[in-house]
Amino acid sequence: MQDRLQDFIHFMIVEKGLAQNTIISYERDLKRYLKYLQQVEQLKSLNDVSRIHIVQFLSFLKGEGKSAKTLARHIASIRAFHQFLLREKAVEQDPSVHIETPQLERTLPKVLSFGEVESLLETPNQSSPFGLRDKAMMELLYATGIRVSELINLDMENVHLTMGFVRCIGKGNKERIIPIGKMAQSVIEQYIKESRPKLKNPKNRTEALFLNHHGNRLTRQGFWKIIKKLASEAKIEKELTPHTLRHSFATHLLENGADLRAVQEMLGHADISTTQIYTHVTKTRLKDVYTKFHPRA
Repeated sequence: MQDRLQDFIHFMIVEKGLAQNTIISYERDLKRYLKYLQQVEQLKSLNDVSRIHIVQFLSFLKGEGKSAKTLARHIASIRAFHQFLLREKAVEQDPSVHIETPQLERTLPKVLSFGEVESLLETPNQSSPFGLRDKAMMELLYATGIRVSELINLDMENVHLTMGFVRCIGKGNKERIIPIGKMAQSVIEQYIKESRPKLKNPKNRTEALFLNHHGNRLTRQGFWKIIKKLASEAKIEKELTPHTLRHSFATHLLENGADLRAVQEMLGHADISTTQIYTHVTKTRLKDVYTKFHPRA
């Protein structure tokens, strides 16, 4: 069973070109699934798996208190795995065909107001190399809406300041070009000229745009600590996630009349329905404003 899992993971990496985090999720979910089939259901072959085994596995997860979102993710992993097995003729049937995905409650992303974004962007101390780096990162995130994983993976060659755009590789190894505003351009240029040389480790020839205190590429965890610290200093009480500036970027563009398709392209969403959630956010915000300020609301 484990050999088939490794074949599947190899297929997802080579043929599908999925992001590393997605691959890790697939592998983690399916290892748990196969362990259950072997240890609990005592199955010896993947050909012996039936619909009831999958249902009982999901029931087992539910009994552990797993959320509908987690169950839905496991179902997606199991489906993809069994479809692969059938296509490779490793099994005779796909037992996951009639498994229903639980209804997910669609939660609206949390976004910052214009004022809160301004406070966050003005918080870094630009007189220090790290402060200027943090300012450049925040400005770039809000200017482009790129993901944090895309931000930390940027190399020097990916940022074209004279032409005013950034080139990044998103999910599924898809490349996209996103314009950068003049304010972000100015700060990034200043960071590259003044701060990055001070952060660079002479022994390390990394081309990473944003460096940590060791002169290496900044990590996701390192960025997370930075944004939490800045939010605290800016006295922002809302709960921040690594995607908060991305959500704010999309929402503010739509509030100011941007075309939904253009926002979809900049965010790198494969399906426009993913981008449409931001139209719900803008409607909710408009309703809040109306309720707060209309005298007869």
